[in-house]
Amino acid sequence: MNMKKQKEDGENEANVWSEWLDFNQSNISTRSIPEKSGVFKVHHSMKILYIGSSMNLKQSLLESLLDPCISKATRVSYLITQNAEHVRDQLLKEYRESHGGNMPTCMDKRMNQ
Repeated sequence: MNMKKQKEDGENEANVWSEWLDFNQSNISTRSIPEKSGVFKVHHSMKILYIGSSMNLKQSLLESLLDPCISKATRVSYLITQNAEHVRDQLLKEYRESHGGNMPTCMDKRMNQ
C-alpha cells in the first residue's frame, strides 16, 4: 500500500496527504490545519520521527511541539480520515517492514500506550 495515496474500505474521503509543511507553532496556528480526525507524520532531515493519529489534528500537532523528541522535527504532513487509528497502524506496519522492524525514532518508547 502506498503511503501517499491510500484507499481504505468504507472511507469516502480523497485520502490525499497534505504537502510537507514547516513544523513550528506559527505555521500550525496560522495554516488551515483542520481540527478534524486524521493521521500525521513528522520528519527531520528526511527521517520520519513520529507517525500519529488524532481526533483533532491541529491540537495534537501543537501538543507535539512540546515533546522533546517530536519537537526536533522540521516538517509535517497530514491526512484527514475517519479511520485514523487504522491508517496509522498500517503506516507503522509499512514503516517497520521497510526499516528492519524498527519504529520511528520518537516512537520506540511510546508503543506501550
